[in-house]
Amino acid sequence: MKRTAGAAPAPPVATRELTAVSADGSRIHVELHGPEDAPAVVLSHGWTCSTHFWSAQIRDLAADHRVIAYDQRGHGRTPAVAKGAHSTRALADDLEAVLATALEPGRKAVLAGHSMGGMTLMAAAGRPKFAEHAAAVLLCSTGSSQLVAESLVLPMRQGRARTRMTRAILGSRAPLGPVTPLSKRILRYGTMGPGAAPEKVAECARIVHACPRSTRVAWAHVLAELDLDAGVRELSVPTAVVAGSADRLTPIVHARALVATLPECVGLVELAGMGHMTPVEAPEAVTAQIRTLVDAYVRKETVSDAREAAGPRTSTMPAPLPRADGDGGTPRPKALGENNMEEVV
Repeated sequence: MKRTAGAAPAPPVATRELTAVSADGSRIHVELHGPEDAPAVVLSHGWTCSTHFWSAQIRDLAADHRVIAYDQRGHGRTPAVAKGAHSTRALADDLEAVLATALEPGRKAVLAGHSMGGMTLMAAAGRPKFAEHAAAVLLCSTGSSQLVAESLVLPMRQGRARTRMTRAILGSRAPLGPVTPLSKRILRYGTMGPGAAPEKVAECARIVHACPRSTRVAWAHVLAELDLDAGVRELSVPTAVVAGSADRLTPIVHARALVATLPECVGLVELAGMGHMTPVEAPEAVTAQIRTLVDAYVRKETVSDAREAAGPRTSTMPAPLPRADGDGGTPRPKALGENNMEEVV
C-alpha cells in the first residue's frame, strides 16, 4: 500500500483476535501478535488511546515475542459501557479477564502500561490473575494520585485555582472534532514534548480524536479522583519506570514518587525532552525497556521451567547458589542506583 511520505505506517495486523469477558460482562477486544510460544508481553494503553498507540512496540516485539494488546473499555474496538461502569476496579477486572483469556494458566509475562494503562496495573496489583501472570512490570508516563493537582497543562502557580481549572479542561464535554492544524498544536502542547516530530503528533491526534466523547469524559472523572497509592505498595514484582522530562499531564514528580514507593523498583529512565506520549515519541527507548525486562525476568523463568521439566541435573557440578554479597553464585538483583536501566536518554 502506498502511503504519504512522513505518515505513520498502518497499524500491525493481529495474528489472532479474542474477546475477554470482564466481571460485569463487558466485552474486551484483545489482539495477539507474534509467535505463540515466544516470551509474552501484555500492553495496556492509556486514556483516549487504543491498541494502535502501541504500534511501534508491536512491530518490533512481535518478531520474537507473543504480544498481547487490548482496548480499554470504551476505547478502540471495545464497546462503551453504561454510565457508572468506569472505575479503577473495572480497569483491574478487565486486565484480569484479558490475562485469563490470552495466557495459559501460570504463564508469565511482562506487563507494560502507559498512563491509565499503568494505573490499571497498579489497580490490579493485588489480584490473583496479576500474581499468576506478572513476571515484571513497566510503568510508563503514569502516576498513582494527585494527577490534577500536579498537572502542568496550565502555566499557573500550583494551587486551588489551577487544580479547579485543570479539572474542568480535562473533563470538558466539548467535542474534539476533526484533526486540524490547530488541534494538533493543542495536542502537542498538552501531551508531547516541544520537539515532537509532526508525523508523531499527527499519529497521536488521530488516535486521541477517535476516542468517543462519552468515554473520554467518563474516564477523566475517574482519573481526577485517582488514589492508587496502596496499589503501588502491592506491586511487588520487579518494576521499571519510564517518564518524559517534559510531560505536562503526569510530570516527572509522579515517576520519582513511584520509584520511592515501589517495593521492587529496578530502574527509572527519564527521557529528556519527551512529553506524555513516550511510546510514540521515543519508541525505541520504551521498547528497549520492555526487552530488558523480558530478558531478565521472563526468559529466565522459561529456562527454569524447561530444566525442571527435563528432570534432575546429570552433571556433577553443583548448581550455583544465590548470593547477596557479590561473591560467586547467581548475581544478586541490582539496587536502583547501580541498575543499567537507570539512565537519562
